[in-house]
Amino acid sequence: MNGILEFAHPWALVLLPLAVLPLLPRRRQALVFPHLGWLPPDRAGAALGRAWRLLAMAAMIAIVLAIAAPMRPETFVPRTGRGAEIVLLIDRSRSMDERMLPADWRSIDPLNLRYQAASRGEPKGKVARELLARFVGERPDDRFSLMFFSTHPIRVVRFTQHDAVVQAGITAGGVGRGLSDTDVGRALLAAIAEYDQRAYTGSRIVLLVSDGGARLDAATRKRIHAAALRNRVSLAWIYLRSVNSQKLDTPGEAGEAVPEIALHRFFQTLPGGYRAYEADDPESVARAVADVGRQQNFPLDFSERVPRRDFSGAALAAAIACCALLFTLRAVTLRGWS
Repeated sequence: MNGILEFAHPWALVLLPLAVLPLLPRRRQALVFPHLGWLPPDRAGAALGRAWRLLAMAAMIAIVLAIAAPMRPETFVPRTGRGAEIVLLIDRSRSMDERMLPADWRSIDPLNLRYQAASRGEPKGKVARELLARFVGERPDDRFSLMFFSTHPIRVVRFTQHDAVVQAGITAGGVGRGLSDTDVGRALLAAIAEYDQRAYTGSRIVLLVSDGGARLDAATRKRIHAAALRNRVSLAWIYLRSVNSQKLDTPGEAGEAVPEIALHRFFQTLPGGYRAYEADDPESVARAVADVGRQQNFPLDFSERVPRRDFSGAALAAAIACCALLFTLRAVTLRGWS
């Protein structure tokens, strides 16, 4: 850490020589006697006199320093922890406002399942935001970036270790309603681009939370593949299934016609690694988020930002304390007489 002090107003330091003024004798305080040899030495008075001068000097120095406004500049301290650099890429389309299956959906009559989901389940977006907020709070060493997307990606928070900022961004994602369209390809490219111009310090992952897929053209697939290879990024997809939607591992060519399955198969070709989690209800979403946390727990080097610290208040407090002691000494000493 850089321990060098800086001054907001360094010109004020030219006043420091004024601190020697209390050491200069003042003739108006001198008392004239014909002979002092018969008087005993006044050790207490001499000590008080020296204390008075030292306090006066300290008060003047502190006042000058307070005017100069000393401060420790902003620094970056290297740290090593366990975690990852994670981009939270959250779907904010209108379908995320739909409800998930209730926790007891397996015991519900299949003919009545869709009605129960629409009336009792929690909204997908709300479930995802609550669990991701908990996920962020449990990982103090991670660096998080937050991005929402529907038609276009919306960057909310760049990489930071300040959990409160990320938590506020996640909460803000619940305001209003999403758009009907979803462009996963553009969102993925924007999420992977968050790692551009960043030094590789440990595990990198894009955590995609979405309930739908998309058909990506050949050019977009090629760009995503190249970006993931360039930045050494892995991908995890928490797929929030809707009622009666097909599973991602549906075999055969029939599954290729489903956008989610087609997207899943493309993700399996990415060079940085890929994991898929299918979630039907809040419990399965929680298990998926917890598994991502267990997988991303590797050594991570990062720089912690230490903000600027202002010491002018401490200097002013020291000056006030010295002045208070000076008034106290003045009150307990005898004044000279004419």
